[in-house]
Amino acid sequence: MLKQRILTAFVLLIVFGAALYLPTPIPFMALTLLLIGAAGWEWARLAGRQGWKALGSGVYCAALALLLWWWVSSGWYESSNQGDGALILGIFIVIWFGYGALFLYIGLLLGWYFWMGHWPDNSYKELLLWCFASLYWISGGGMLLSRGVAQRKRLTNSDLFVGYGALVVAWLALVQAYTHGINFLLSTLALVWAADIAAYFVGRALGGKLTGGRKLAPTISPGKSWEGAVGGFIGVLLTGAIWIWVDRAYALPPGLYTIFWQRGPVWFVGALALLTAMSVVGDLVESLVKRSAGVKDSSRLLPGHGGVLDRIDALLPTLPLALLLVTIGQELK
Repeated sequence: MLKQRILTAFVLLIVFGAALYLPTPIPFMALTLLLIGAAGWEWARLAGRQGWKALGSGVYCAALALLLWWWVSSGWYESSNQGDGALILGIFIVIWFGYGALFLYIGLLLGWYFWMGHWPDNSYKELLLWCFASLYWISGGGMLLSRGVAQRKRLTNSDLFVGYGALVVAWLALVQAYTHGINFLLSTLALVWAADIAAYFVGRALGGKLTGGRKLAPTISPGKSWEGAVGGFIGVLLTGAIWIWVDRAYALPPGLYTIFWQRGPVWFVGALALLTAMSVVGDLVESLVKRSAGVKDSSRLLPGHGGVLDRIDALLPTLPLALLLVTIGQELK
């Protein structure tokens, strides 16, 4: 098992490392889009779809991601500055997240109007998307986890579309992070990796010893402890400090941590705390879905690692939230 994990990680590192440093973003986009399609396939299988239905779901998810990327990156609607982008985004939300999410989106628009003094025009389309995705994860993820496994049955058709939407938005956020620079992208990914690694080792060493045996989510993921979660956050802070030092020492384009620090220590600590917490939420939501489906891994596509969803679950809420916090921090600076 260990040899498989190392070999798989090595191959992925070589392939995606090469794609990152090519002069064109197309290989990176294509490879990550392939992963999102695979994750869509896994999500459909967790809902009981098999064969061509599951495969079609993966293709469908990848095609939706391309469509959303084209909508965000193209300029066909920029001739109008009356907020048609916000309307199109609202239609997307109703279709893929359901009517309940529409009320959240309307609340977001009203909050925007009272805070900014005007309705969002097309120049704010991406910020609106990151706002909605982050609010949806914070509210929906917390509500889902509070109900636990006992009240969670196999995924419904509605859940399928929500999952597709989460995958698509995360892929778009990944691509947008790439356009901010490789250092920014790697620093964002490193946050999730640091939180996961630090939580694992701290949890093994101290899990339950400081909280009287209390677990973070005993019915969903019995191995996770509060000590591990706090250790993950400390690991993120240490990673951030090192990353900022490297950025300054080698005059690199600012990474995620440097951008947060430029906003001030309070913003730095608060933003990293929220991102670390949401990485845990993403992990727990996928664990909840797998327990409901009665499986240990989302698939066996990555030998030694399980499935694609098992590797990217913490990134689904973290990527759009990171872009949201960076944008807000720059606006408030």
